[in-house]
Amino acid sequence: MAEKTDELDNYLDNHYIHRSNWLRAAVLGANDGILSTASIAIGVAAASDLREPVILATLAGLVAGALSMAAGEYVSVSSQTDVEKGDIELEKQELNDMPEIELQRLSEIYEKRGLKKETALTVAKELTEHDALGAHIRDELGINEISQAKPMQAAFASGTAFTIGGLLPFLVTLFLPLKSIEYSLYGFALFFLIILGALAARTGGSSIGKAIIRITFWGTVAMGLTALVGYFFNVNVG
Repeated sequence: MAEKTDELDNYLDNHYIHRSNWLRAAVLGANDGILSTASIAIGVAAASDLREPVILATLAGLVAGALSMAAGEYVSVSSQTDVEKGDIELEKQELNDMPEIELQRLSEIYEKRGLKKETALTVAKELTEHDALGAHIRDELGINEISQAKPMQAAFASGTAFTIGGLLPFLVTLFLPLKSIEYSLYGFALFFLIILGALAARTGGSSIGKAIIRITFWGTVAMGLTALVGYFFNVNVG
C-alpha cells in the first residue's frame, strides 16, 4: 500500500503545474537579466567609442537589476501572501459565526462542478467534519499548495536567475572586439534568449517553437529601440 502511495505522489509531482511558481520567477529573472543588461550595453556602446563606459554601465545594470528583481518579487509575492492570510482569517470567522451558511456555500460549489445536489451536500458535510477550514480554503478561496505564494522562493529564484542571465552579456562586453560590439551583444543575447526560451518551454511542457518566436521578437524590439536611443544621441562618452 505504501509503495502505491509513493508511486501516486511521484506521478503527481511530474505535472508541470508543480513547477509554476519557481519557473515563472526564474524565467522572468533570466530573461530580464539577459535583455536589460544587453540592451544597456548596446545603448551605451552605440553612444561611446570606449569600452570602459560600456562595462561600467552593464555592471551597474546587472547589480541594480538583480537586487531590484529580488526585492520586487519578494514585495509582490508577500502582498499576495498577506491577502491570502487575510482571506483565511475571514473564513475562520465566517465558519465560527455561520457554519450552516458556509456548509451550504460549500455544497453549492460542488454542485456547480457537476455533482448532484444530494451528493454535493454529502461531500460538503464529510469534508467539513474532516477539516472545515481546509475545505473552504481549497475549494472556496482557491488556495492550495501549488498556488500558494512563497515570497522567499520567488525572490531567490528571480534574483539568482537575473544575475546568471545578466552575466552573459557582461562577459561579451569584457572580451569581444569593441568595434562591432553592438552586433556581438545582439547576436549573443538573442542566442542566450533562444536557449532560455527552449529550456523554459521544455521544463513547462509548452511549445518550444512558440517560446522561441515570442522571446526572439520581443528581445529584438527591446535591443533595437535601445540601440536607436544610443545612435540618436551619439554622445562620445569618455
